[in-house]
Amino acid sequence: MSNKSKTVRVGIMPLEQYKKRTIAIAKGEYKPKKNEPKIWFVSIKSLANILSEENQQLLKLITDAHPQSIKELEVMTGRKANNLLRTLRTMENYGFVKLTEGKQSKGRAPLIPTVIYSAAKIEINFYN
Repeated sequence: MSNKSKTVRVGIMPLEQYKKRTIAIAKGEYKPKKNEPKIWFVSIKSLANILSEENQQLLKLITDAHPQSIKELEVMTGRKANNLLRTLRTMENYGFVKLTEGKQSKGRAPLIPTVIYSAAKIEINFYN
């Protein structure tokens, strides 16, 4: 991630409403506005699970230390590699982290985690 601060807009929308929105976008009936959230959660609880204090600390560590593998991150955090990978894959699915393959020396190429955003703005719309 660059030194420049990059903020993402995060929205919370019930699943049924999110499905309708997604279908409307796919059909070309709705075009998302530039200032709308880029990442969506179905509840505050699901958002809180992904951006828990522990996970926020993990994002900060990745940003500050630039680990070159999950194994290296395992040593830094004391968390098991499979637990870290599960967490990072979930964060990648939401768009907070990118996992890229590094150079292969022996066996599998290491996965290098990169944090995409430095901050998130939360938007909750009560009237959609």
